[in-house]
Amino acid sequence: QVQLVESGGGVVQPGGSLRLSCAAPKTIYSIYDMGWYRQTPGKGREMVARFGENGKLYYGNNDMKGRFTISGDNGDKIIWLQMTKMRPDDTGVYYCYYRYPSARGPEDVWGQGTQVTVSP
Repeated sequence: QVQLVESGGGVVQPGGSLRLSCAAPKTIYSIYDMGWYRQTPGKGREMVARFGENGKLYYGNNDMKGRFTISGDNGDKIIWLQMTKMRPDDTGVYYCYYRYPSARGPEDVWGQGTQVTVSP
């Protein structure tokens, strides 16, 4: 499958905001779920936010739910992650993915990752 297109990473000061975007191929007929994970030095890989089946929203924890917002355009197969009140421990590589039904069963496609750095 064609890879995801991620954008929006960069450097932001503590307390600032950043918006990530991720576009899946429009040729994909169906997507089971789509969202963001991150790899941070302190905690390894963890789920940040995702759309589950039927569009239900999931967040990695209450702290993320309070500061981050995932949104999306189902028709264009684009999702965004709006991050606010950012802290240095949000620093890491953020990966977008989607899961689709393939002939072999559900398969995940991952983006290349985008670096997010929170620093004064």
